[in-house]
Amino acid sequence: MSSRATPLPRVAIVGIAIESSTFSPHRAGLADFVVRRGTELLDYYPFLTPGQPLRERAEWVPLMQARSIPGGAVRAETYQQLERATLDLLAAHGPFDGVFFDIHGAMSVEAQTDAEGGLATRVREVVGPTAMVSASMDLHGNVTRQLLDAVDLITCYRMAPHEDAMESRERSVRNLLDRLDSGRRPHQAWVPVPVLLPGEKTSTRVEPASRIYAEVPKVEALDGVLDAAIWVGYAWADEPRCRAAVVVTGDDPELASQQAERLARAYWQARAEFSFVAPAGTLDECLAEALASPARPFVLSDSGDNPTAGGAADVTWTLARLLAHPAFATGELTGVYAAIPDAAGARAAAAAGVAADVSITVGARVDDRHQGPVTLTGTVAHVSTTDPVAGTVAVVAVGGLRVIVTERRKPYHTAEDFSHTGIDPAQADIVVVKIGYLEPYLYELAADWRLLLTPGGVDQDLLRLGHNDIQRPMFPFDPDMPDPDLTAVVVPPRDRRTPGLVPSQER
Repeated sequence: MSSRATPLPRVAIVGIAIESSTFSPHRAGLADFVVRRGTELLDYYPFLTPGQPLRERAEWVPLMQARSIPGGAVRAETYQQLERATLDLLAAHGPFDGVFFDIHGAMSVEAQTDAEGGLATRVREVVGPTAMVSASMDLHGNVTRQLLDAVDLITCYRMAPHEDAMESRERSVRNLLDRLDSGRRPHQAWVPVPVLLPGEKTSTRVEPASRIYAEVPKVEALDGVLDAAIWVGYAWADEPRCRAAVVVTGDDPELASQQAERLARAYWQARAEFSFVAPAGTLDECLAEALASPARPFVLSDSGDNPTAGGAADVTWTLARLLAHPAFATGELTGVYAAIPDAAGARAAAAAGVAADVSITVGARVDDRHQGPVTLTGTVAHVSTTDPVAGTVAVVAVGGLRVIVTERRKPYHTAEDFSHTGIDPAQADIVVVKIGYLEPYLYELAADWRLLLTPGGVDQDLLRLGHNDIQRPMFPFDPDMPDPDLTAVVVPPRDRRTPGLVPSQER
């Protein structure tokens, strides 16, 4: 029992999270989401497990959080089902003092243009004006005025790759609990920045993002500031909200505005400095460099179909060319291709069994715009039916190339990911993975690496994708655009808003 003089605040946990490419033909359904409720949801956050200080500061009501690996837009009926379940749970278990709103920020839903803003608005309608809502987001999310109007606190990751994902969620929760204790609602100074770049050009491992993001904790440390955040925005959705943004949250609106504008200017002024996090080129160029290099393993990032950015993951364009390459066909080089999802192919290879000779056709079941299905004629090298994400996994050896075929979409970015394949990537000459910038395991594994500029739903060449609905002018689509107005819009605390005035009209 708590020794506090007042009861612990009741805090709900809800959210729907996916990163969605509107340029991918994939559509996310219920099967793509992992839905956590109750104790499973609470224990998903290491900082809220039993014995952790934040666990003891509130009465937690972990209602529901649905999370999917990135993909295409969410089917309308799937989203409606998840949203309805979220709102019904909030209505049934309230009232609440606070809400931890765990989202991504780049969820696209069929026939919607600001899915998270709409969800936040409806959450607010259910929990009422007095509950304090704290949103945690990916830095590749998008921030709209509708979203800001519905939440009291907002923050995002400060690292790309996202090694601080849980740290950012913990900050969101800590800020929420601190403000529930004090009862003070902060101002939010928001500056949209008309720049839209892929994550592979904005990694915080390299300049200019490294120096720009280094300013964020300095701003947060200022008296009168609670939090500071910079969003890169999501480049592979064609929606008006997609762009970079800065939000500084605090009790001093003038200071928050000054600092938000300073961070926004720094981002805008560096727009032309952003470049790929690694040497990049065509498949032929990068493969030639890999073959000529003594570095092993040499990692090639098949970026256009990256499933953790929203790619369908079954584009066969790169795989077809690797299978045709003489060095792999003859076994002169050993390679790993991770991976191609094809349920029928994976099951057929698994049924044939290890050491069986097979000829299976795989890939391009979802995204066949760039290359049709390919045929793997080789030997089954490994079978697993216990991968919790990929389901059945079959490795087919075709010459020197080991092709991982999975029943379900799965990224291969960690050592654990490869644990169901029977493959040690460190022993291969060439490792091809569907990713953009390398996650920490692959980054450490690679003796050298290249970013392949390949086609797919998350093509790095934004200009050839065909954005029509983003707000123009926008860099790099309009490289000669004039300097924008980077004056902060201050969203006042909810308890200081003018009665009867529509929140989005407040300036």
